[in-house]
This record gives sequence, C-alpha cells and structure tokens, in this order.
Amino acid sequence: MSDPAHGKIEDNPKILSGQVLTNSPNAVLSKTLLGRYNDLPLPADNILATYIWIDGTGEHLRCKDRTLKYIPKVPKDLPVWNFDGSSTGQATGHNSDTFLVPRAIYKDPFRRGNHILVMCDTFKYNMEPTESNHRVKCQEAYDKCRDEEPWFGIEQEYILLDSDLRPFGWPPGGFPPPQGPYYCGVGANKVFARDLVEAHYRCCLYAGVPIAGTNAEVMPSQWEFQVGPSVGVTAGDDLWIARYILHRLAEEYGVIVTFDPKPVQDWNGSGAHTNFSTKKMREENGIIEIEKAIDKLSKVHMKHIKVYDPRGGKDNERRLTGLHETASINDFSAGVANRGSSIRIPRLVAEEKKGYLEDRRPASNCDPYAVTDALMRTCILNE
Repeated sequence: MSDPAHGKIEDNPKILSGQVLTNSPNAVLSKTLLGRYNDLPLPADNILATYIWIDGTGEHLRCKDRTLKYIPKVPKDLPVWNFDGSSTGQATGHNSDTFLVPRAIYKDPFRRGNHILVMCDTFKYNMEPTESNHRVKCQEAYDKCRDEEPWFGIEQEYILLDSDLRPFGWPPGGFPPPQGPYYCGVGANKVFARDLVEAHYRCCLYAGVPIAGTNAEVMPSQWEFQVGPSVGVTAGDDLWIARYILHRLAEEYGVIVTFDPKPVQDWNGSGAHTNFSTKKMREENGIIEIEKAIDKLSKVHMKHIKVYDPRGGKDNERRLTGLHETASINDFSAGVANRGSSIRIPRLVAEEKKGYLEDRRPASNCDPYAVTDALMRTCILNE
C-alpha cells in the first residue's frame, strides 16, 4: 500500500519486525464471558500481583503474575522474583535467571480489589543492572537533587493500528483527508476509538497514575495522554505503568498500540514531550533559572538526542526533520510558544516569568527513566 504523497506504511521495518501483530484474534473473543469467572470468590488472603518490567529492547514490556498471602504496603514488602532473561533479550540461555526487583505499586484496574500492578527493574545474575535498566541511574540522579524538587510532566503520543497494520479507521487501500480537522476533533469522521482512550484514562486514575489529561492528536487514530506532575524517578514509573495499562486494554479491544515515532511519512510523528521544572524555576523570576537550563541543554544537544529514543537517535531521525511541528535533529533551538523548536517556553511561563520548560525532542518510544535522568544531570547536577 503506497501513496506518493504519504509514503509507504509497509516500508517501516519496526511495524513489520514484531512491534505489531499480523492479525488480532482477540478481536473476535467474547468480552462478556470472563465476567462469569471474575465473580468467583477468592480466598480472602489471596492477592494477585502482576510484576511488570522492560525487556531487552528498552521499549517493550513483559509481565507475569504471582499469588501473595498478604497485602503489601510498600515495594520492599514484595519478594524479589526472577524470569527467563534469555527469552527477553536480557541473558544467555546457559545463565538465564534474571532478577525482578519491585519498585512501585499500583492498584490493578483489571482485577480490582486488593490486587496490584508492580513496576520492577531488572538485574543480571550478579545483581548488576541489565543494559535496559535505566531506572538505577535515574534514582541515583534524583537522590542527589531531591532538594531541587524536579517535577516532570510527560506528553505521551501514540498511534492505534488495526490488524492489517494500518492506522485504525483509515480507509482500506487509501488515506484519510489531509491533517487539519483531527487534532482535538469531535465526530465519527475525525476521531477513532475514543472508548478505548476513555477506558485508559479511567483505569490510570484508578491505578494511581496521575493522568493530567488526554486529547486526539493531529493524525487520525493518533492520541496523547499526559502524565504528571510526577517527582523525580516516579515520572518513569508512572509512564511505564500507563503504557502497560494501554497495551492491556488494547488487547481486549483487538487494537494494537504503537509508540513508533514516525509510522507514516508526511504526517505528524509521535513524541513524548517532557515538561521539566525545579523549585527555583517555579518561584518568582524563575525564568532566569529556566534560561540557565536551556543554555546548559544547548551545549549537550547530541548527547541528549542519543538517549531520547532506544536506538540512540535512529528512531528520532525519522521524526525530527524540521517539519510537522518538529525541530531538526541536528540543530538546537529554543523559543516562546514555538512548537518547531527543541525547547519550548510556554507563553504563560514567559508572561509570568516562572514555571517550566518543554523539551520536545524525546521520541514517543523513549525510556522516561533515561530522559528524566539526562535532564536532572544536565540542568541540576551539571554533569
């Protein structure tokens, strides 16, 4: 399928390499039958815990469940567990046991009750962090600058796909009318799968994820939700759990979620714009601190680009072209209310002379632990 004005969707190697499925049998399963079994009474002391972790790709999630005989109050109450790292790209077959260390607990919106979701990080057989475990370094950075109270708000864009690998709701063999009416749109010819988005919004709030809002984006079947404000390393926990919940819900709808930054040429790509502030930035005349941070960021532009997607900038090369509300990946820029800049200062922040900056460079498939770690180290720790 191709169109000279839009490019080829099937030319995108990430879509064809396993990020999405070639079909979705989940779509034909009855969604009412499970209710008969969800109502089964469980022993009062049985708590189901879903352990969730990032696999060796640095962008995909895995999970498995275990039964507890008590209600954990903090992550340290939970047992360290393990998994077959050779099946997730995190270990070799002859030494495959990889450890899961619980880091954050959320309420389970699927099972409800006292059941929980557990965000974990991963460690090798010798308890050294796996290559895709960026949470450890993020925690170290946050521990050094807690007094600065680093706040993050991450705008997670994503695209929904149907079983033939096309954006959900797009006409077979063709393309929808050009972008324009879809952003924050209303109407059956402008937005698709709002019910999935609404379910995700509510599930996240139930779980304890601080979802600040959601909206339809510029491309049909492209959506965004905002997580935050979250403090320090918690921003990464919150966003990863929000992604997990979205994938789980999409399973039930028979729809596929892709965080690929640019699945369709000549349409807007997907980012994870990261809003960042410190205590000093939020105080009177905090604009001075914001400008200092921007100056620091300007000097390490390519260093940040290399950590803003899982492939060291290769995914962002397709998105950060200088077109479609992006800056060029090769050039650093900053401006007030400028969505074509690397760093945007919101209009209200410029007028009030305090607040936050928006880093528009992170890709939609970024690891938020790596992004927030980089911002804290550059802007606060001067590393």
